[in-house]
Amino acid sequence: MHSLAITPIPAFVDNYIWALHDQRVAVVVDPGDAKPVQAFLEQHNLALAGILVTHHHWDHINGILALTEEWPGIPVWGPARENIPGRTHALQQDDVITLPIGVRLNVLDLPGHTLGHIGYYCADYDGSGPLVLCGDTLFSSGCGRLFEGTPEQMHASLGLLARLPAETRICCTHEYTLSNLKFAAAVEPGNRAVTERIRQVEALRASAQPSLPSTLALERQVNPFLRTDEPAVIQAVTQNCGLSPAGSADTFAKLRSWKDRF
Repeated sequence: MHSLAITPIPAFVDNYIWALHDQRVAVVVDPGDAKPVQAFLEQHNLALAGILVTHHHWDHINGILALTEEWPGIPVWGPARENIPGRTHALQQDDVITLPIGVRLNVLDLPGHTLGHIGYYCADYDGSGPLVLCGDTLFSSGCGRLFEGTPEQMHASLGLLARLPAETRICCTHEYTLSNLKFAAAVEPGNRAVTERIRQVEALRASAQPSLPSTLALERQVNPFLRTDEPAVIQAVTQNCGLSPAGSADTFAKLRSWKDRF
């Protein structure tokens, strides 16, 4: 296998288009804009060999047709239950695909942000352990808004991701980490891991470096949406809404509502 890399390509204000690549070809994830992808390919002398899509929002799909026009015949993998322009392969839970760079990905159904949202898990992408391309489901220190799905669906999707190996790299598609950490600090002001993560991310962003990928091990320490069984989180939610949540899913629902107003 050729040496593999994964690179976040900045797009718009805070999007990342992930590129999975070797020295010859690349597969990109959620190309909402073709131009930064084209510039990246040209800079690194790479051919585009495929496109992965997690969900149908415009900032994840609007560059697909321009890229498939420039690179005709490439595969476009996307969720079966959503309308994805140019899609050639419709995917759902437990499908397995092999990328042109020789990498196998397992498809995960992750409804919540949208009803048909999917993610892609690789058990060992580049010899450095597993990674998950989770779109707008799990963010670093946060999670996606519920535009179509229910709190119960998103809670279940996050639970599916939380059961992946601790060393899994979290490759989400927005640079929301600092704003998410502000909310995490409001929920758990005594969480030292959150305080340290804020310091770390502030330093990264001050030097124009991405805060991603995160790891699942870190997210379990700092992400309140993965900590809905923690007494401190339950207490904070109770104080915020005036009612004790009826279980973990209800804690998540109340926490997400709080974040929407934060």
